[in-house]
Amino acid sequence: MVGLLSEPRRRRILEWVQEEGAARVRDLAAAFQVSEATIRQDLERLEQDGLVTREHGGAFLNSVPAQVGAMVLHHQENMDKKRKIGAMAAGLVKDGETLILDAGTTTTEIALRLVHHRNLTVITNALNIAMILGAVPGNAVHMPGGQFKAPTLSLSGDKSAEYFRNIFAGKLFLATAGVASDSGLTYPSFADLQLKEAMIKAASHVYLVADSTKINKSSFTRLGSLEMIQSFITDDAITDTDVAEFERSGIDVMIAR
Repeated sequence: MVGLLSEPRRRRILEWVQEEGAARVRDLAAAFQVSEATIRQDLERLEQDGLVTREHGGAFLNSVPAQVGAMVLHHQENMDKKRKIGAMAAGLVKDGETLILDAGTTTTEIALRLVHHRNLTVITNALNIAMILGAVPGNAVHMPGGQFKAPTLSLSGDKSAEYFRNIFAGKLFLATAGVASDSGLTYPSFADLQLKEAMIKAASHVYLVADSTKINKSSFTRLGSLEMIQSFITDDAITDTDVAEFERSGIDVMIAR
């Protein structure tokens, strides 16, 4: 992150806050390798743009109180693509299966389409997904402990990661902020990396679910290479070139139409 210009840095800071709900100045300064004074200036600019509210030692996302009260996820863009992906992914699940659902808008679309399945065992770090599938008679829904992340309505941190190290599931439906052949799977902050790694190790088959706008996009932190996943479910806006690139990495590309 050395040498990152102010505009790209502010964009990454905003992505961080949108993922976590809040951020501390000292953590951002360490992550971006700039002074705390520089981070305060960045947060001041984001506050002037109406995106965050500064508080002592950091800032929080303006939309969090209303969003959590309504149990709505922060990222609601490209929902038509995410619904198609959700439908295809749900079609891969059979009654009676054990699966892991990561937090996120795309995985929530999967959950909404699993309500007619029966006797599922679902392990999820997402409160909204637990409520959706836990209301279905016969389903067993399990959640880890951890720290609450408002924008994703999820639990995260060391306790969450430790919980998944004792789990085994047939399928994992994994979310991402960015996916590319060179950078692999990337996310806006460090908080979920251990958790997602533990989820991947707990599943026999990993399905990455991400709309085509995430392809060839890199976020702040890297989880790992494409070798961590077996299948990639995306929408029909993916290019033939990108399909070929993922297939060369040994990934089964599944296109939701």
